[in-house]
Amino acid sequence: MSATIVWLRQDLRLRDNPALSAARQRGGPVLPVYIWDEAGEGAWRPGAATRWWLHHSLQRLDVSLRAVGSRLVLAAGPADEILSTLLKKTGATAVYWNRRYEPAAIDRDIALQAMLTAAGVEVKIFNASLLFEPTAVRNKSGRPFQVFTPFWRHCQTLAVDAPVGWPAGKLPGPARWPESVELADLNLLPRLNWTDGLAATWQPGEAAALLRLKQFTRHTLDRYADERNRPDIAGTSALSPHLHFGEISPRQIWAAVRELSRAGGVFPASRGGQVFLTEVGWREFAYHLLYHFPRTPDRPLRAEFSAFPWRKSAAQLRKWQQGLTGYPIVDAGMRQLWRTGWMHNRVRMIVASFLVKHLRISWREGAAWFWDTLVDADLASNTLGWQWTAGCGADAAPYFRIFNPVLQGEKFDATGAYVRRWVPELGRLSAEYIHKPWAAPATVLAAAGVTLGREYPQPMVVHGEARVAALTAWQEMRAGRP
Repeated sequence: MSATIVWLRQDLRLRDNPALSAARQRGGPVLPVYIWDEAGEGAWRPGAATRWWLHHSLQRLDVSLRAVGSRLVLAAGPADEILSTLLKKTGATAVYWNRRYEPAAIDRDIALQAMLTAAGVEVKIFNASLLFEPTAVRNKSGRPFQVFTPFWRHCQTLAVDAPVGWPAGKLPGPARWPESVELADLNLLPRLNWTDGLAATWQPGEAAALLRLKQFTRHTLDRYADERNRPDIAGTSALSPHLHFGEISPRQIWAAVRELSRAGGVFPASRGGQVFLTEVGWREFAYHLLYHFPRTPDRPLRAEFSAFPWRKSAAQLRKWQQGLTGYPIVDAGMRQLWRTGWMHNRVRMIVASFLVKHLRISWREGAAWFWDTLVDADLASNTLGWQWTAGCGADAAPYFRIFNPVLQGEKFDATGAYVRRWVPELGRLSAEYIHKPWAAPATVLAAAGVTLGREYPQPMVVHGEARVAALTAWQEMRAGRP
């Protein structure tokens, strides 16, 4: 049997990898290939934090492949040219890959499949990153869903395929391997070394993903429903970057949670399991929307928001990015993001609401910053989250629902532990004032070593005034006034 090329992308794992498993079952040599085709990503090329993670994930994948007698072939350039060259040099007659759902990736895949098929190459494409294909989930009218609850209710009636294990034995390779570029030559690591915090926080790769899932299901899942909104404790799975890079699949997560359930139905009985899998469902919903509404990364789904009078202020945007807004819970989140490449989901909603409603800076600016700084920067989830907060997407929070950052901090970080970790200049303030230092008496601030405007900034805006301004802008948009 001739060789099969497996084109790896956001599926950097051995287990539950349909394309890799199918190539192995086909027989003959298997050539795992990763192509750094930055131009093929369209306008949303991988950000700096994504590139850092990708470097280390590819490194670990190569180690895993060598352990089973294979290796990872690396190449850089247009995918169509690279694959055509590999087919000629290796004599391979088949190319298998797992599906992606970003608009640019879909366009590239369609063109590539047509080109290879016309050349007589066997092409097979699989689902490796979702529980349900977007084309398989429709409402009663045969249209895509735009509201999460009925979408997820429908999904719960569908069967989830079991993950594909990795059989014992070696992965057969060619007698002679094609030339591979060095990982360092892909230039994925940032030139300015701001990634120490990323390295201290994360370990990319399939093994780390499986370990994190095991630890989460054993030690955190039962408390998940009650603790997932608290940024001061490790109450979430933190699996999002592993999911994005395909170091673990949603089917593996689903199966692991289901194994802990005694229920015989589709959904687990435990409250923690139900809530956690519902969050996996939000990821499915994000891809459902991106697939059916491919312009949403750049345009609001609700067309009337195209006329919203967003403000432009480079200075205010920079303060938000740097965590210098004067609102401690917002600043803690933005500093956590910069230091670790990740932010707690509750805090993501708070900082996003602050940008689009307190500052009235476009959600596109926030989405672009998250895209560059998040290790789990995922076009579908990033778009859903920002449009949800801005009130301009599917099943979005109403624009008039404006988070009060003080109340959010007091509710979800009651002791102030999260703020003290990421905003250490406020570390000596009591819980009474940690989320509103401007309200503290001068003697309390002095005892804590805080002078507002020096150690910590005054609030950029006054919450009540910013809320009124945001609602006025929203009402003017609805009335059709500039």
